[in-house]
Amino acid sequence: MRLYNTLSRSVEELVVEDNTVNMYVCGITPYAPSHLGHAMCAIVFDVIRRYLEYKGYKVNFIQNFTDIDDKMIIAANDEGIKVSELAERNIQAYLSELGRLNVMEASEYPRATEEIDSIIQVITDLIEKGYAYEISGDVYFRVKQDEDYGKLSRRNIDDLLAGARLEIEETKENPADFALWKSQKPGEPAWDSPWGQGRPGWHIECTAMSLTYLNNKIDIHGGGQDLVFPHHENEIAQSESYTGVEPFARYWMHNGTLGYGEEKMSKSLGNVFSIGEALQVFSSDALRMFFLSSHYRTPLVFSNESVEGQQRAIERLKSAVASNSGEGEILKTNPYRERFEAAMDEDFNTPIAFSVIFDLARDINRESSNGLNVNPAQDLLSELAKVLGITLETDNSKADGDIAPYLDLLLEVREGLRKEKQFELSDQIRDRLVDLGVSIEDTSTGARWKLD
Repeated sequence: MRLYNTLSRSVEELVVEDNTVNMYVCGITPYAPSHLGHAMCAIVFDVIRRYLEYKGYKVNFIQNFTDIDDKMIIAANDEGIKVSELAERNIQAYLSELGRLNVMEASEYPRATEEIDSIIQVITDLIEKGYAYEISGDVYFRVKQDEDYGKLSRRNIDDLLAGARLEIEETKENPADFALWKSQKPGEPAWDSPWGQGRPGWHIECTAMSLTYLNNKIDIHGGGQDLVFPHHENEIAQSESYTGVEPFARYWMHNGTLGYGEEKMSKSLGNVFSIGEALQVFSSDALRMFFLSSHYRTPLVFSNESVEGQQRAIERLKSAVASNSGEGEILKTNPYRERFEAAMDEDFNTPIAFSVIFDLARDINRESSNGLNVNPAQDLLSELAKVLGITLETDNSKADGDIAPYLDLLLEVREGLRKEKQFELSDQIRDRLVDLGVSIEDTSTGARWKLD
């Protein structure tokens, strides 16, 4: 298997110890409902994890929650509630939405507020080693003390000092230094520390959590491209300074950005769609296939039409899985599996992997009509779709009450009318159901319905 490493800017062979992959993927800051950009990141790394497990690796998958920071405090104050209450509400909603998107649960979901002791320990050690300093209850990391600072993002300190995304604090020794601990301001949540009441900075939590839950052995560290700088850059600097071990993570993987029209999705632009809103309109399979229709490292532009097109494509896969098998020669499946694995082995190329699955579906439909036994091929289709997290299940969750038995009965009546060649009456049933928002698809194995 080969994967692209952001650190080296090249595709490298995956090498791990004991057939085990330790993955750490940066999670959300739960100050607002999660949006489609979060869904995209979750699905990308879910597929990476699924394929690694398909290949026989054991995967330890850690995803954190940044449940305390400036945005959390501001949002909670705006609602007049505690930061912890806001965090809990949005975290539970996010986990529920991930479940609906068929994203596997992480091995652990550590939260910044639950790791204060280990965070303080790391900061204390960095101060003792001269990598950090305290001023008036704030603690900062000395970026000039880290000789290779900027190696992930390809930035140097001089460029940063020229005006790129710095926290301007008069108390800092250097404008490029970043906060490890922030002293308490009036009304803010705070914890005891050797430097007084305060809270952790953004980057330090991931160092403490990854060391705690993966024992300083990170194989794959992931997140969106927007985290390369400053978050992941600072994470490398403080982690390697603390442990004295390089590299902090063997492979750095970052998924592309999600845009809407010509602009990146952004709350400030008002073009952000929440996961919950999207799931009211689209099926989980359609959203997953949309996010995986482009290579994970390339930017992707969201549109309703694109996702609707993926839904139609999924129906073709469902038809192939449900088609009647012949009793003749067995349709050979090895070439499809080999092509699928070749695509995924080369930096998780899901667009090519999907093309293999659709080739298999096409050949199942064709060869079943020619009398071949396609049962093994149908099993393979379901298996490979599952590797990509596609369930191929009919989503009737939007039905008001349990109407499925009644719709099934109507289709039975309609089928009886068709057999008796009473096509006018059968068409009336179909048209009336369509008016009520129920689509009817006639297949070789009978009619199927779904709610629009």
